[in-house]
Amino acid sequence: RNRAGPVIVVSSDMSSSEERIGEIQSLFRDVNEQIAEAADRFDVDSARFYCECHDPGCGERLHVPLDEYEQVRAKSTRFVHAPGHVERRFERVVARRRGYAVVEKFGRALTAIVRRLDPRSENA
Repeated sequence: RNRAGPVIVVSSDMSSSEERIGEIQSLFRDVNEQIAEAADRFDVDSARFYCECHDPGCGERLHVPLDEYEQVRAKSTRFVHAPGHVERRFERVVARRRGYAVVEKFGRALTAIVRRLDPRSENA
C-alpha cells in the first residue's frame, strides 16, 4: 500500500511516540476517507474500511455502514478499530458495534495532532 501523505510539522511539546501514533492513525483515516467517497459515488450503503489503530502493520478490514462511519467522522478524535485493537493508554471505547469499536483519543498532545491531521478539520 502506498501511504505517502503530506509533510507533517509537529510542535516540540509532543513526544515522538505521540507524533507517530497520530500520524499512523491519521493515515489510515485518510485512506478510509477515500473509501467512503468512492462508496458514496457508487451509492452503496456500506464499505470495508481499514482498522484505524496505531499498528502500522494492521491491515484488518471492517464492514461499516456509511451512515455509522459518518457519525464516527463527525468528531476528529474518533476512529474505527477492530475489536481488541484499542490501546487504553491513549484511547477509550465510546461505542461497540457489530465487528468494530469506535474509540476516542484522549490526552492533549495526541488529540491536537489528530485534529490537525483530520482532512475534514478547519485546521487541516
